[in-house]
Amino acid sequence: MQTALQVAGLIILTVAVNIPLGYLRQSCPKFSFGWYFYVHISIPAIIYLRVKMGLGWPMIPFTLASAVVGQVIGGRLYKKKYHLG
Repeated sequence: MQTALQVAGLIILTVAVNIPLGYLRQSCPKFSFGWYFYVHISIPAIIYLRVKMGLGWPMIPFTLASAVVGQVIGGRLYKKKYHLG
């Protein structure tokens, strides 16, 4: 039960952290330094938290997917605010 709560907490935190990063990423030209920075800056923190929680390699796809979801949500919020799509 505790492991399930840890996984759920990590996934929620990963999405929450990546929403503002996705929002900021959307304002940068695609494949520029800023774009890569906002895409990848949360990854070391996610890895650190996963290791400290004792979660193994099988959790990587879930944390990676939740980071992508957060980036997409943030990008859509930016587009909606500025009527870009």
